[in-house]
Amino acid sequence: MQTTLRGVGVSHGVAIGEVRHMGTAVLEPPAKQIPAEEAEREQGRARQAVEAVAADLIARGNLAGGEAQHVLEAQAMMAQDPELMADVDRRIAVGSTAERGVYDAFASYRALLAGAGEYLAGRVADLDDVRNRIVARLLGVPMPGVPDSDEPYVLIARDLAPADTALLDPTLVLGFVTEEGGPTSHSAILARALGVPAVVALPGAGELAEGTVIAVDGSTGEIFVEPSAEKRAEMESSAAARKAALSASTGPGATSDGHKVPLLANVGGPGDVPAAVAAGAEGVGLFRTEFLFLDDSKQAPSEEKQIAAYRAVLEAFPEGRVVVRVLDAGADKPLEFLTPADEPNPALGVRGLRSLLDHPDVLQTQLTALAKAAEGLPVYLEVMAPMVADRADAKAFADACRAAGLQAKFGAMVEIPSAALRARSVLQEVEFLSLGTNDLAQYTFAADRQVGAVSRLQDPWQPALLDLVAMSADAAKAEGKSCGVCGEAASDPLLACVLTGLGVTSLSMGAASIPYVRSTLAKYTLAQCERAASAARAADSAEEARVAAQAVLSGE
Repeated sequence: MQTTLRGVGVSHGVAIGEVRHMGTAVLEPPAKQIPAEEAEREQGRARQAVEAVAADLIARGNLAGGEAQHVLEAQAMMAQDPELMADVDRRIAVGSTAERGVYDAFASYRALLAGAGEYLAGRVADLDDVRNRIVARLLGVPMPGVPDSDEPYVLIARDLAPADTALLDPTLVLGFVTEEGGPTSHSAILARALGVPAVVALPGAGELAEGTVIAVDGSTGEIFVEPSAEKRAEMESSAAARKAALSASTGPGATSDGHKVPLLANVGGPGDVPAAVAAGAEGVGLFRTEFLFLDDSKQAPSEEKQIAAYRAVLEAFPEGRVVVRVLDAGADKPLEFLTPADEPNPALGVRGLRSLLDHPDVLQTQLTALAKAAEGLPVYLEVMAPMVADRADAKAFADACRAAGLQAKFGAMVEIPSAALRARSVLQEVEFLSLGTNDLAQYTFAADRQVGAVSRLQDPWQPALLDLVAMSADAAKAEGKSCGVCGEAASDPLLACVLTGLGVTSLSMGAASIPYVRSTLAKYTLAQCERAASAARAADSAEEARVAAQAVLSGE
């Protein structure tokens, strides 16, 4: 008998297949004591295992490329954290085996993360994965992970670590469902990059029996258990129609009455460029530059290295718009040479632009490298600062850009509610705004973007978040300037129509989402988008907002 479950849809598409479960976690190693004379040997074993795991994560990142690469490189840095290794050495010195020392040291660090206001709770899954890989290597047992299967299947897991998600084979993994995670978790972001249908934050997903046939709708978040023949036919027909519509939709983004909405790509480095070009991106709306800085947490990359990486992306979009975000370090992306190590709550501390203003040499080098990378290229370069709180922040960034001789537009990201509330003030210093809806939701609702338990508050359809978007767009229009969205909200085709109706002037997303958004926008007039936006803002919940907007656009 068919039953229906609902989680959070995070990656478009339909998947129908048998359930296969992710392998279970590594068992806890026994707590046995070793003689003092064996301590040095055990410490050596632990270091070798850590280095091997870090190397494997980096290799996986190199294979995956793009967004996945910098996520996995950050995870490798986590494995090699000097404080963690010092704790491992201390535990082994007083009698623990290598595997037990690693297990207990990671458990202690895990508790610290949970005690830091849970902002870093989203990193716990990554931390557990690193621990499991090291312990498995020390025990000489296979690392639990993606099941071995010759037939395509739907993967079910409590959560997916980046190392597993990055290398999923789309020819075998039709889609995946997780019990935890949120719409902006690493699993969700990497699923969209892979083009694999995915649903997260589905309580009880692990109780689905192995071999059960399920149908996954990555757009609505619905899971149909043992779907009827009629339901399967309906979903397959809908998927086929959607695929045909995507193939027929080409050219610049626009509504049906010709209102232009440039569709740009979010990229994490040169490796993401081919997919963006293939999807018809009109430029880059968010060029994340952190990938360069994660190679070495102890020092910033040289100006020459930065120039080469930036130019590779700029050259791919002649006559196009490329919006570069300067280094966004801190919180879940700590860098030893830049971010404080002892902040009680890194999310609310020195991160983003605050870190760069405390280290003007790092900012100056990056801005100078961007200026040199753009020399002689017919590209429209725009540079923006993360975590801008007010006009003073915006002015400090604009002054730094001018001092570096940067011939580009200077902008501010709106990720903090204060920047949305005082957007006209911020726009006195910069030339454009870009809404990072992931962090804006996180700070508006005090809801960690990586914690599945608060995923409803991370839903970009939340009316309060739409109000802040509208406020920012209205301010930009009044100042005769642009206001784009580069957060994950732009990848939802229906929400893209609402954002357009709110006055947003461009949308930036993962390359895989561009055809979906282009096709959907082309169905509706600007007036219809505006009416849908008004209906969504009048609602009292995210679900009501989504239903109200859909009703308007469907003509109901």
